[in-house]
Amino acid sequence: MFLADVDTVSGAHSPVVPGTKPSGAVLSYVARQPILTADEKVYGYELLFRDGIENHFRETNADSASRRTLDTSLQLGLDLLCDSRRRFVNCTREILLKDYMTLLPPKLGVVEVLESVPADDLVLAALQRHKQAGYLIALDDFAFNDPREPLIPFADIIKVDIRQTSIDQSAEMVAKYGSWRCHLLAEKVETREEFAAAKAAGFTYFQGYFFRRPEVLHAKEIPGNRLNYLRLLRAVSAPEIDVREFEEMIKQEVSICYRLLRYLNSAAFGIQNGVHSVRHALALLGEREVRRWVRLVATLTVAENRSTELVASAMIRARFCELLAPRVPHGESDLFLMGMLSVVDAILEIPMTRVVEAIPLDNETKAVLLGASSRLQPIYALMLARESGDWNTTAEYSRKLALRESEVAEAFSQAIQWARQISAAT
Repeated sequence: MFLADVDTVSGAHSPVVPGTKPSGAVLSYVARQPILTADEKVYGYELLFRDGIENHFRETNADSASRRTLDTSLQLGLDLLCDSRRRFVNCTREILLKDYMTLLPPKLGVVEVLESVPADDLVLAALQRHKQAGYLIALDDFAFNDPREPLIPFADIIKVDIRQTSIDQSAEMVAKYGSWRCHLLAEKVETREEFAAAKAAGFTYFQGYFFRRPEVLHAKEIPGNRLNYLRLLRAVSAPEIDVREFEEMIKQEVSICYRLLRYLNSAAFGIQNGVHSVRHALALLGEREVRRWVRLVATLTVAENRSTELVASAMIRARFCELLAPRVPHGESDLFLMGMLSVVDAILEIPMTRVVEAIPLDNETKAVLLGASSRLQPIYALMLARESGDWNTTAEYSRKLALRESEVAEAFSQAIQWARQISAAT
């Protein structure tokens, strides 16, 4: 269950009053509804778009709804959002053809093909790609004489609305399509009697209000810049990527940086010792995957971006620490990441403990962000003192780090100029 960094509405958890949201917050919402086995154990969750804290769907554009569900899921973190169980994501034709689903690791991922998706050659090719990548395929709201019949060979799960299908028809569909590989899922199960009848008909999985209504979860959006996203898109489209230049672009976009770290924190990557720097993160993904991932996430979120003072503060802190890095001891830790992440808890309005749980970091960076003993503590304290204009503490930690106060002042001034240049350019 997702705890301190999200709020849930409906079900057994409702700490937020419906129709309200934290003052000034820019929030993204997603709902999850459990999918159960015959013995009522959770098999997975269907992720559902919500455009507000109210537990219903108002979006008229299915493509936009699917894109926003994916992006919010990236921000919340799938391992926590879905308790490390299967995650079903509604996919329109656009989502399939543009491979947006592959922003999420294939382990435990289920591509849920909506009833509006035609069974044309491009869709068949897209499902083939997803299947080869390791995703399961589910066909949503499947019915008798369904025009998506050509998609059956790809299907691992077929979802049937039992309120639109008689018990006899349901049993016939189980007999026709069910096999050792393909399982049928009963949707809209709302009573104990319907659950018993669906089990008797041969369904393997079950979903509906009888078990639980969708829970609404929300995450604070990380503001981003459209122009930075466009620059990133151009960079990953070039025949060769200049690694240093590309690293700098990533560093200029807090939202991309945070999503990248959350993506790498997925259990699918199994990173043991944390990510030491942005360059390290890029190396872990590899050039081909970096191109694909950045292209998808930038395209996905380019229309949702804003700029805030907190993001400016994150960039100034990050650049200030980076400028000091050649002059102070910091081991393998990336001081840019330390500075940037020092503000992410405020940007997202979640405890710092959730930030460091959500992303893979080296132990020294984790410790200093949590206020624990760390070799990086003097640098962190100097950063905070210089930002707040605490000149006595600035002088104290400058001496401890064998830095001249003029060096510290110059580094901070350069960091402000760097952040301003980026802001002015966007």
